[in-house]
Amino acid sequence: MTWNIGFLGAGPGVAALHIPTIARLGGLFRPVHFADVGSGRALALAESQDAKWSVGERDLFADPEVNVVAVCSPPAEHARQILAAVAAGKRAIFCEKPLATSAEEVFEVVAACRSAGAVMMVGTNHAHDPGWKRAQRLLDGHSVEAITVTLALPPNDRYHLVVSEAGPFQMPARGRPDIGNPTVAASVVKQLITGLAVHDLPAVRRFAPRIDSVEYARFIPPIGYAVGYRAGSVTVQLALTMLPAGPDALWRVTFSTSHLQVDLDYTPPFVHAGSGAVAVMHADGSRTEYPTTPDDGYEEEWRYFASLLKGAAPVDYDDILEDALYPLHVAEQIHAAMTAGVLR
Repeated sequence: MTWNIGFLGAGPGVAALHIPTIARLGGLFRPVHFADVGSGRALALAESQDAKWSVGERDLFADPEVNVVAVCSPPAEHARQILAAVAAGKRAIFCEKPLATSAEEVFEVVAACRSAGAVMMVGTNHAHDPGWKRAQRLLDGHSVEAITVTLALPPNDRYHLVVSEAGPFQMPARGRPDIGNPTVAASVVKQLITGLAVHDLPAVRRFAPRIDSVEYARFIPPIGYAVGYRAGSVTVQLALTMLPAGPDALWRVTFSTSHLQVDLDYTPPFVHAGSGAVAVMHADGSRTEYPTTPDDGYEEEWRYFASLLKGAAPVDYDDILEDALYPLHVAEQIHAAMTAGVLR
């Protein structure tokens, strides 16, 4: 069976990630409708895919050919559009991360999908990457003591837009936030956590499901952060830097135990280059590197979504709920600590 997708949003994530991925899946999915808010990008994508296009969401929701709605709009629109899709009778929803921008919206969206029996999935591609699955197997039976998520990204409007799209904060006219204002700095860090760290926080949650204390949190100019928090016996560190000159892209998650260190290096964002690479440093100083696989997390997340649509796996609404709430909770705790002036 082929599922027909209507895309809400026609930005770089759809054009550079989802369309090429779907094309590699042997006919599991077919784009049939693209909608934007008037940018003209939906028309361009529709023409390339021999699909329909529209401005706004009404025509897409009314399109009987669309049996999967892919919500790939700015994060502030996600919850509203999911609720509207369910109200319009659509029963299969793929939503880009984050699911919503507030805990209240997360609860409302998951409850609506659960009540309607809608198949829903959040596109956390790192959580489906074969490299992450290998790292999980290597960590099985070990007690994780520390987790570090390090992002070094080159200048790219697709990341910079996170600052203005992920929440209520808006960039001033000159394009730079007033990070000398503690409230503004805290708001930017909060939005970067929910917009970028959200990729890996579901994995962090598996080992650090609660936040006991924020140890440090700073905005790193021009756009970045350095954050550390404790979760029971686990120390979590999150770091992001985007420099004007642009470092080589690095997206690494490190898990440390008393006996080994597992490094998981994901491929650069917006690049289809196979799975994340896993390397293990053992207590005796030896190092084991594991081969990557051709399939990446984008392919695996859509394959998993297909298994949900086929009924081969149940929709775990509770897990979706917790994965969506955790980044919001982390971001809120960091924001509160920064604005309270308790961190230096």
